[in-house]
Order: sequence, then structure tokens, then C-alpha cells
Amino acid sequence: MSDTNARGYTAAHRILEGKSALFAVLVTVAILIGGIVEIVPMFSAGTGPEMLPGVTPYTALELRGRDIYISEGCYTCHSQMVRPTRAEVMRYGEWSRAGEYAYDHPFLLGSRRLGPDLHRVGGKYPDAWHYEHMRDPRSTSPGSVMPPYPWMLHDRYDVADIQASLRALRKVGVPYTDAEIDGAPAAIEAQARGIVDRLATAGITAEPDRDIIAMIAYLQRLGKDGRAALSAGTAATP
Repeated sequence: MSDTNARGYTAAHRILEGKSALFAVLVTVAILIGGIVEIVPMFSAGTGPEMLPGVTPYTALELRGRDIYISEGCYTCHSQMVRPTRAEVMRYGEWSRAGEYAYDHPFLLGSRRLGPDLHRVGGKYPDAWHYEHMRDPRSTSPGSVMPPYPWMLHDRYDVADIQASLRALRKVGVPYTDAEIDGAPAAIEAQARGIVDRLATAGITAEPDRDIIAMIAYLQRLGKDGRAALSAGTAATP
């Protein structure tokens, strides 16, 4: 910019600064435009990635496990996104598709890995492995820097609180029905009993209403819908 143009620009800017009312209006307009650009996409999610066939909402018990996962900060050390690179796929399995996160509120993609990625961990280990890993990580993964979470073996979850979470998620688009919400106590009991029975076969005695059972349910769910869609040939390829 030449000296003449620079001086002209400076003079015009000084004049604008001197007109406080006009300057305030222009600043407000600029902020509104920026706000619209940021906010509108949040209300047009339907125009985003297509739904992945076969992906379904979390069950009530799995949802409780996800809430525990968030509250304990697990997402700060474990990612849930397998990148489409050779090294990632060889270690963790099929790369993650956008449609797999359709019902994740919030997303738990993660930004770093102090531990392995967990997006394909569902079904990789038996329930007893997850139980012992949360009780004492080094009992299953020697050298692990993960802290133990023994309170999960004793803390109880509140079914009414889980039902409240189901209602809240329905408000943001997760298709939970009244029947599913009302029937959550029975569904939670049935899924929890299944996990407790599997733990019993490994010599572990656990109560069905403990947080550890919900956490196991959630971890065993991760990646299963995506793998099913890939097996059926309904997921996109790069």
C-alpha cells in the first residue's frame, strides 16, 4: 500500500472512530454475521453426513456407562476415532465413519492418546477383563499408567437419573420413545444381569446396580454398530 493510500485509509478510519454510533452499528453487524455463520450449522445437522444404516442409540445402561466415562475424564486419555491410515487400521481396526457418531452427545473423539483408541474396543475383551482393568489396570495391562477406579465396583447408579438423561437426549434428536424411557428399569436390569452372569463364569461376584456394570456395558458397545455396517457393506469407503 502506498503512503498516500495508507494516509487515506488512516484518515477514513479516524473519521469512523469519531462517529461512535455508526461505529457501534457496524461492529454489531459484523458480530451478527459472524454469529450466524457459527450458529446456523448447529441447527442444520440434517444436511451433514448421512446416517449409517444399523447405528442405533445407546441402551439406558450403556448411556449410564457413557456418563461415567465422561465424568471420570476417560476421554482425555483415550480417543474414539480410528484415522484412515495404515498404522491406525492395523492396530485398532476399521477406520471410523461419521455416521457412527449419530447419537453421540457430546462427541468423544478425543484430542490425544495416553492410552489406546477405544472406538473398536467393543467385544475385543471379555467382561471380566474390563472389570479387572478398572479395578487395577496393571493386572491386565502391565506397565499401564492408567489410575485404578475401585469405587466403580461399589457405587450404585440411579435409574431415575438415567431416565432423565434419556428424556434430555430425546430433546436433541435421539429417538428414544416413551415406551423405552418408561421401560428403562426393566431393560437396565436385564442387560445388567447378563453382564453379572458372564462375570460369574469368570469367578467374579458383582451386583447388577453398580457403576462398573454400566461401564462394561458401554465399553462393550463401542464400535459394534460400525462393524456390523461394514460387514453388511453399507458403510462408505475412502
